[in-house]
Amino acid sequence: MALPFLNRLQELVKPGPAPGESGQQAKAKARLEAIRAALPELLAVAVIDIDSGQALAAHSNSPKLAPAKAAAHNAEVVRQKRRAIQALALPDEKIEDILITLREQLHLLRVTHDERHLLYLVVSPQDTNLAIARDVLRTHSH
Repeated sequence: MALPFLNRLQELVKPGPAPGESGQQAKAKARLEAIRAALPELLAVAVIDIDSGQALAAHSNSPKLAPAKAAAHNAEVVRQKRRAIQALALPDEKIEDILITLREQLHLLRVTHDERHLLYLVVSPQDTNLAIARDVLRTHSH
């Protein structure tokens, strides 16, 4: 049963961004929480502004990993790959994702559809299926 008044009332009482938090940061936190819910075994995740290299939201399940510290470096990887694509004269190509394979970790970089943000995910290959992790990032990059 549709109750327009009740639906409107619920919209009015939804929590907004925390004090000092921008709408962009609130959206980044929501995106991060959705990824955490889909991949509870992840090691770390961050939403990064590509131009500034700033982490808009970050979370780690491991005290050894600080995704916000790596944010600027990962943004630079994407910027450099964009330059390489330009140098190769591939104007119709865009970065979808980048996989960095370490001995005990997989680092996935996924550019959002608006090409302004980067989803950075760290998972263990023993605990997480790579195809599922990539699909989760693809789903949340819209």
